[in-house]
Amino acid sequence: MNPSLQAVRGMNDILPDEAAFWELFEDTIRSWLKSYGYRPIRMPIVEPTPLFKRAIGEVTDIVEKEMYSFIDGLNGEALTLRPEGTAGCVRAVIEHNLAARQTQRLYYIGQMFRHERPQKGRYRQFHQVGVESFGMVGPDIDAEMILMGARLWNDLGLDGIDLQLNSLGQPEERAQHRAALITYFEENAELLDEEAKRRLHTNPLRILDTKNPAMQDLCAAAPKLIDYLGAESLAHFEGVQRVLRDAGIPFKINPRLVRGLDYYNLTVFEWVTDKLGAQGTVCAGGRYDGLVEQLGGKPTPACGFAMGIERLIALIKDAGGEPAAPAPDVYLVHQGEAASRSAFLVAEGLRDQGVDVLLHCGGGGFKSQMKKADSSGAGFAVIIGDDEAATGEAQLKVLRGEGIEQRKLKVDDLAEAIIGQIIDSDEEE
Repeated sequence: MNPSLQAVRGMNDILPDEAAFWELFEDTIRSWLKSYGYRPIRMPIVEPTPLFKRAIGEVTDIVEKEMYSFIDGLNGEALTLRPEGTAGCVRAVIEHNLAARQTQRLYYIGQMFRHERPQKGRYRQFHQVGVESFGMVGPDIDAEMILMGARLWNDLGLDGIDLQLNSLGQPEERAQHRAALITYFEENAELLDEEAKRRLHTNPLRILDTKNPAMQDLCAAAPKLIDYLGAESLAHFEGVQRVLRDAGIPFKINPRLVRGLDYYNLTVFEWVTDKLGAQGTVCAGGRYDGLVEQLGGKPTPACGFAMGIERLIALIKDAGGEPAAPAPDVYLVHQGEAASRSAFLVAEGLRDQGVDVLLHCGGGGFKSQMKKADSSGAGFAVIIGDDEAATGEAQLKVLRGEGIEQRKLKVDDLAEAIIGQIIDSDEEE
């Protein structure tokens, strides 16, 4: 016997009841982003591999270990399933010359792919909301993006999500800090694990992000980047903090917050929780002023953040926020040849009036169809037999709540009766 085919490990099906929850979540996200003036952009799932190597950095975990890359068998091009969205968004902005026309506030929602160990809220195919801005140089856009997060947690009914901030300064300031880090870690080489030794001369800043308990004290005493920041970088960082303090948003400055991508500068931030295990980040981002130029565009200030949908949905469910599966307004029951022909026309007529209709298909008697009508969650059953079809009528039966149990109506009067009863029911609630 052949083994049954199953989804690839870490890549999950989203079944209808769950997908309905996702759609509600995504509607909330789109409304929230629209309220801040962000517009949607959609990029390909597959991009040229060099895009990510140039943007993310060749000595990052993502590029070294986690990307799904392959050679296109038709033309030999190196391609990669996108592991994150910023690089592709920047590529699109450059290719279509978007930032040259005006400042841009953009967002995207879609799948990302990383070959990492699956755990709660973190999968190999996962979904992100990405938010990017281009052309705004001051700390105000950084602060606004952070305020956006605070508003979203409130809109979603989530608490226990804390804000951490840091500044990575500018490249020349990081270069001075990098040299100091290398010297410090070389002087303590006997305390470094193999991963840290490998990163020492390629990406020493990432050593500070180690999860190795044996290296925590060493990293805590390492030179801090903020001590190497110049006046302009410090003023930018203070500008962000000032807006947050004015808005009453609590935060913690975390000098070890470095982010896993090489393109960041100045402000970086993470929203974190202790409700998702060891990997507690639900939203992260910051400025990346050099990336557009790095990928071939004109120098353009930029800022953005991303958040994992699976992780947020897990938090919403833990908080008891999962809604019931949506139900149609009407389940349309019919039996007989003339009734079946009439049922299609009645269903379409109701839909024309804004009524959601689930039309019974597959045959069966009235009794079995009524059981399905009841289990569908619909508020009403519309019942048509051959007799009703001959007179242009239908039976309307209330399945939920209060109201007249069952009555016969002209087909043309069905929509008004159904909508009126729905409105009355909503007003009573």
